[in-house]
Amino acid sequence: MLSKLEQEIELIVRHTTILKFVIEQGPIGIMKLSELSGHPQHKVRYSLRILEQQNLIKPSSQGAIATLKAKKFMRMLPEKIKQLSEKLEKEI
Repeated sequence: MLSKLEQEIELIVRHTTILKFVIEQGPIGIMKLSELSGHPQHKVRYSLRILEQQNLIKPSSQGAIATLKAKKFMRMLPEKIKQLSEKLEKEI
């Protein structure tokens, strides 16, 4: 059970890392994101697909661009993580 949770957390970390680079350096392409993040291009491509499905980024001819929703998401993320952590601690 914990191994599945660890995998999900690692995936979320990758997605948010990619999103952070898109916010800071967008428009940005897959090759540059791969270089900056240290993740292989196929994993970056998957993260970009997920982020686009969530309307956090949008494609452009120059590369991925963050949406306004992305910036809001990143601002609220630490508080949401804190809430989830507290919920888990309460149940243990």
